[in-house]
Amino acid sequence: MEGARARLFIGVLCCLVVLERAVGLEFTRSDFPSDFVFGSATSAYQERCQTTVLVMWLQTDITNIRYNGIIMLSYRYILEDVKLMADTGLEAYRLSISWSRLIPDGRGEVNPKGVEYYNGLIDDLVKHGIQIHVMIYQLDLPQVLEDEYQGWLSPKIIDDFTAYADVCFKEFGDRVKYWTTLDEPNIIGIGSYDSGLWPPQHCSNPFRVINCTIRNSTVEPYIAVHNLLLAHASVYNLYHTKYHELQGGIVGINVYSFGIYPFSDSNADKEAAQRYHDFSVGWIVNPLTYGDYPLIMKKIVGPRLPVFTKYQSEMLRGAFDFIGLNHYTSLYVMDDSHNTNLGPHDFYADTSTQSSISRNIMPSGQYIPDPSEIVPDPDGLEHMLEYLKATYDNPPLYVQENGLGMTTNSSLEDKKRIDFLSGFIGSTLTAIRNGANVRGYFVWSFIDVFEFLAGYDTTFGLYSVDFESKEKTRKPRLSAHWYSNFLKNNGSISTTGLSDEGYHAEQ
Repeated sequence: MEGARARLFIGVLCCLVVLERAVGLEFTRSDFPSDFVFGSATSAYQERCQTTVLVMWLQTDITNIRYNGIIMLSYRYILEDVKLMADTGLEAYRLSISWSRLIPDGRGEVNPKGVEYYNGLIDDLVKHGIQIHVMIYQLDLPQVLEDEYQGWLSPKIIDDFTAYADVCFKEFGDRVKYWTTLDEPNIIGIGSYDSGLWPPQHCSNPFRVINCTIRNSTVEPYIAVHNLLLAHASVYNLYHTKYHELQGGIVGINVYSFGIYPFSDSNADKEAAQRYHDFSVGWIVNPLTYGDYPLIMKKIVGPRLPVFTKYQSEMLRGAFDFIGLNHYTSLYVMDDSHNTNLGPHDFYADTSTQSSISRNIMPSGQYIPDPSEIVPDPDGLEHMLEYLKATYDNPPLYVQENGLGMTTNSSLEDKKRIDFLSGFIGSTLTAIRNGANVRGYFVWSFIDVFEFLAGYDTTFGLYSVDFESKEKTRKPRLSAHWYSNFLKNNGSISTTGLSDEGYHAEQ
């Protein structure tokens, strides 16, 4: 959804250093498999708002209230953006559907205007020959369900989420063949129910980083993710029972990932890095592959970790057609298991690690860097793709988000972003050549959108948006021209640095 979420996992102050690729790589679009797709992405809530938990947060948080009016205007320009996508040469576009736009009360009556809106967008994408990838849920929970039963903390949400997905499949499944149920459930658990940085801002001492609603950070992240996983499995089984034979689509889930490195060659740090893998990605992918949480999570979290029934375990096992990754940067991980018996534990304490973007790991304390501080490490994505290949029987993979945030006063000449994307696309190709089953790559984001932790102060778009203008004017950045040349003209990319191809951003 945005690079800003990368920092939700980081529980320590970090000093940034650039992680360099040791070997350069030059390639073109034709070096990828013929059925591999390149695209870009945005999300519903980041382009316009509905009555969701997110919007209530925007309206009540003084740091975010100024963004609300801007977001609510942006959806009117989406069909113009589809034309830009076609002109750019996008092969695929990943969008999200707003639960509240489709079903305003969270359950029950469907909003015909919402169906009409998405039908128009989907039809336009089909007309332009752009492959459609839909995220069913991207963090915009209907407020009414939070008020009624605390949203993802209640198993009641499984039936409501399944009914909502049923409407999506019924209304749009004749044209949409690629469905992702949930965006970053691992980050939802941490950001919404541990640190309290995200709505509904549940947290408790001593783990909270802001003055948020007091709940219980030691158990709520695990309860929420447990229900998210069961909701996903319910939707997956619904599709394959009711819709797959007729519609022929596939259903997956998304996770947030880091490249993970041990801080040193010590066995303790190597074990800590594996522990971090298990607590971050394994938390989601293990139950969907093997029917249960990683053993180390069960050992450390103990009775705070919910238990799957035999029926639930069987329902979860194999309940995905692909795994989507949102990936931006890498972490060094140091063992911190000597502190495991001190006081109450939340997710961060349970990992028994300290983590940092650099090797200069500092004393524990929660710090969220600016999105522009993302450190490019393309090798970390390659390692993650190959880790998933080795650990989970080489599942189909999509890199569903990857991009670089830059400050809004930056020039349209975003060469730094081009270098970033070049490196990560190159690392994706290397992983494919090493046998990883990667099916697609999506740049975050196609246009500038509201970023969760940075608002409009940091932008990721291939196209800039003038949010102060009445027309919300779009202008292509240098990266848009570069990506278009790669896709449409089989342009050559080098991962060792940006070559002067004579591109010019429109001023």
